Amino acid sequence: MILNEFFLMAPPPPPAPAQPDAAPQTKRPLSPHLSIYKPQLTSGMSIFHKITGVGMAGGIVVLVIWLACLSMGKETYDQLLALLKSPVGLILLFGWTWAFFYHLCCGIRHLLWAAGWSLSIKAVYISGYIALAISTILTLGLWYIILDIGGKLWR
Repeated sequence: MILNEFFLMAPPPPPAPAQPDAAPQTKRPLSPHLSIYKPQLTSGMSIFHKITGVGMAGGIVVLVIWLACLSMGKETYDQLLALLKSPVGLILLFGWTWAFFYHLCCGIRHLLWAAGWSLSIKAVYISGYIALAISTILTLGLWYIILDIGGKLWR
């Protein structure tokens, strides 16, 4: 008896009558702020931080493929190296390197915010420019080392 009452649902209430004094609805955009919004460094960096995080997931797949090819023997590994040394492969590797350093710098920036440091608007913008600069410098520095040493080892 109790289960029957529990599972029986009451019919839905009748719809409310329309109010004659209500203003007619106009066709307005759902988010008018998007049409007048001025892009800012902070919002762009936040969006790009998420994009680089997703992009690095693709880099992890390439890393796993690299490890698998390394375990399969010299021929398979050489084929993958030829693919990675192609112009498209080098651009992807460079992009993943920059995405890693950018994500790292933004992560450190967020940790500073969580600790209560650099929360003023001026400090947020300065730390954003610093994160962009450091991630670019670290990427260029690492690739300088890779191409200098790699030029001797990969030949």
